[in-house]
Amino acid sequence: MSRYVCIHGHFYQPPRENAWLGAVEVQDSAHPYHDWNQRITAECYAPNASSRILDRNERIVELVNNYSRISFNFGPTLLVWLERHEPETYRAILDGDRESRRRFSGHGSALAQVYSHPILPLCNERDRRTQVAWGLRDFEQRFGRPAEGMWLPETAVDLASLETLAEHGVRFSILAPSQAALIRRRGEREYGEIGEDGFDTTRPYRLNLASGRTIDLFFYHGGISRAVAFEQLLGRGEELARRLVEPLQQPADHARLVHIATDGESYGHHHRFGDMALAYALHAIEEQGLAKITNYGEYLERHPPEDEVRIHERTSWSCAHGVERWRGDCGCASEYRQGWHQAWRAPLRDALDRLRDAVTPRFEQAAADYFDDPWGARDAYVERLLDATDDAAHDFLARHATGANDDADRTRALELMELQRNLLLMYTSCGWFFEDVSRIEGIQILQYAARAAELAERCFERPFEAPFLELLESAPSNVMEFGNARRLYESKVLPARVDAAKLGAAHAASLLFDDETAAPPQVHFSVEQEEQVRDAAGEAKLAVGRLRVVSRLTHESEDLTFGFAHLGDHNLSGGIRPFRGESDYREAGDELQRCFGAADYPETVRLLDRLFPGTRFSLKTLLVDTRRRILSTILGSTLRDAQDVHRRLYRQHASLMRFLGGLDVPSPEALRATAELVLNGGIREALESAELDTLRVRRLLDEMLGASIPLHEDDLGFAARDAVLRAMRRLERSPEDCAALDRLETAVRLVRDLPFDVVLAQTENSFFRLVSERIDPLRERATQGDAQAEAWLRRVRELGAALHVAVD
Repeated sequence: MSRYVCIHGHFYQPPRENAWLGAVEVQDSAHPYHDWNQRITAECYAPNASSRILDRNERIVELVNNYSRISFNFGPTLLVWLERHEPETYRAILDGDRESRRRFSGHGSALAQVYSHPILPLCNERDRRTQVAWGLRDFEQRFGRPAEGMWLPETAVDLASLETLAEHGVRFSILAPSQAALIRRRGEREYGEIGEDGFDTTRPYRLNLASGRTIDLFFYHGGISRAVAFEQLLGRGEELARRLVEPLQQPADHARLVHIATDGESYGHHHRFGDMALAYALHAIEEQGLAKITNYGEYLERHPPEDEVRIHERTSWSCAHGVERWRGDCGCASEYRQGWHQAWRAPLRDALDRLRDAVTPRFEQAAADYFDDPWGARDAYVERLLDATDDAAHDFLARHATGANDDADRTRALELMELQRNLLLMYTSCGWFFEDVSRIEGIQILQYAARAAELAERCFERPFEAPFLELLESAPSNVMEFGNARRLYESKVLPARVDAAKLGAAHAASLLFDDETAAPPQVHFSVEQEEQVRDAAGEAKLAVGRLRVVSRLTHESEDLTFGFAHLGDHNLSGGIRPFRGESDYREAGDELQRCFGAADYPETVRLLDRLFPGTRFSLKTLLVDTRRRILSTILGSTLRDAQDVHRRLYRQHASLMRFLGGLDVPSPEALRATAELVLNGGIREALESAELDTLRVRRLLDEMLGASIPLHEDDLGFAARDAVLRAMRRLERSPEDCAALDRLETAVRLVRDLPFDVVLAQTENSFFRLVSERIDPLRERATQGDAQAEAWLRRVRELGAALHVAVD
């Protein structure tokens, strides 16, 4: 076979974790999901792990792991999140690479990625080395093998970056065709210009580096890649397959590889069901013998480069001006807005560079007291990131921080490493990619800068934040609310800052509501409850106690005392302070309990003010997710009261609204708003009930459609999807229970009758797997006259039709 096809997906999200907390806080723009990582996982990363191939009747006939058949890379920081929050998808990604090794002659399809996605040509030499070393070590730890290839963020390239890759043992990388400058064919002495017709991207090329090393480069097919990303080519898998093999139709005297590269999110997030188009195209190419599906490692082994290339330095795949998108006002942005500029980009990068450069000499001086080789220790710190246990921290310090002799020294040594980690993360490329610094990506890199400045001030006892803020004043925002990056920092970054008191306050406030989900996520910190006393009188509640907050990154700890009171509705007040001894703690706690027990709530609040001066917290100042969950609890009873009022009002006037509808007379807006609230809420309650109330759903739905009341499709769609999935999980627990099959079929038919589309992909895939595992033995039992098996098969066929699964 001399015709090959390879598809590369660059799967990446910028780090989204709060720089202090280590957890992603709620992102309203991702609604109805908690955050963008969660949303894109549901739309892209998970579907590609179980992508469906359909028959002519659009029924599922096969589930495939796309990661086993394509070339791909995942951002290391995204894999950290997936491992923690979406372990099934994370395992499927690793399984895909293992399966690809069996499929592609021992060559895994996964490529490494530079760690935090900086633009390498804009990094200094030291940062470039660490970013590459961290990316490769993270890859090896997760995938269980060294990486053959490495993805360059935004394919931004220069010779120094390729030297660093080659020095670290990377064999190849992938670039855009526009990044090739000169070609030298085998046997030719001189490099030749690339003409208007371009050059042959179906071959790999070798780049000779000044060090004497070499690296091989693949230049993807620009036209097909562009069509996948921007021109709806993923609308049909057949068309994608046709376009991929089309360049291979002409005869040639050498092996040819048609390969494309796009953001992996094209396959499901940017283009709905793009994962299925991808799966079908690969299936069709293989089944019809149109080409051999391969990956870059296998292709290089079989067809090493014969020709050589030179590149255009400081270029990328997503900026027509080289790498100006990440340092200048070049006009490139994800969204064009009349009158907007990107004049903020250069001052933002300058401010970050100056912060880093101000820290560097002081870091070298201070770190020399603890580390034999401070920069070598930074390169090795990735081991600590891969294993957050105390044992791993002690091992790291034992090997690299021989000058750390006591707990205070060890904490300082770890703080210096955390300072460097945040200095690296603040260069994540997405901070410059979009149209304004005020987007969540810009705020994110400013958080890392703030955390770095905070640690630098702690370690070196001199100001870093103040001069940094002065520099940010020169970075103008297009959004009038902010004006410049300094005001953005002060309004969006500083409130996100987390310390031991803020974590302890979130934990203490959650105690008032018996809600563990409202407690702060314990990623970078742990909160250990040492003692608590709670009291309640009607809606009023009090919590008093002691806790310890421990940094899992630096091992520093702080003992705190707290007192919090909830006096109904949004009236939450409390304080937290360092533990000052047992007698002080007992005295304060007893005083608060006596005051609260006497139902003197105004005095309770005044007492909290006196006992915790300067460390007071209210709902406004709690961690975002804690505040949201507590508000949800508080609003729950309020909303139930309001819904009861609206239900009574609706029942009073429902017949009048129907009468008006029969006369084609619109109901008054107040009555329509009441009906909208009551009927949507009623449908959601019925969908979320432990036993799905299908009759109630259908009755309320008929009322809404008859009166032309708008449906809350996003919220109801989520509830409907989860109702079906709950029925599927019950069937999985008792797979031969015909009653469980009936419940699932009832739920599916109800959802299929809704006047809007509900994606049941997770249920459909689960049902396909269950049937695939069970049908052969049950079919055998049915042929032997087993009535229960016959009934099971009958119901499964009926349900398969509703779930678009090919049962037979």
